[in-house]
Amino acid sequence: MLPEERDAASLWDMCDAARDIISWVGGISYDHFCENEMLHSAVERKLEVFGEAATRISAEMQDAHPEIPWKDIKGVRLILAHKYGDIDLGVIWEAAIKELPDILPKLEALIPPVEDQ
Repeated sequence: MLPEERDAASLWDMCDAARDIISWVGGISYDHFCENEMLHSAVERKLEVFGEAATRISAEMQDAHPEIPWKDIKGVRLILAHKYGDIDLGVIWEAAIKELPDILPKLEALIPPVEDQ
């Protein structure tokens, strides 16, 4: 797979995970989020996928798009995957309701159009 194809696939994965999270938390309260273990576990998992896909984005793409907080995204994935005992639901909530809705359109703009064959 060419680097630009790998970037496009990883950007797609990031957008897909972000869309799921945004739809799941839309219209619910922080208290409901914290009380619903299945929901916050699902959001945590999708954030992990989001961050893992970010690690597959080429350094060239990351350097060309500093408007995306690549380092922060990958850092959250590290915490979720390796320091899960340190997870703060408040941080997860903030990412889900404030950061992802801001980042998603920026990521979508980076996905190249699909060419007809």
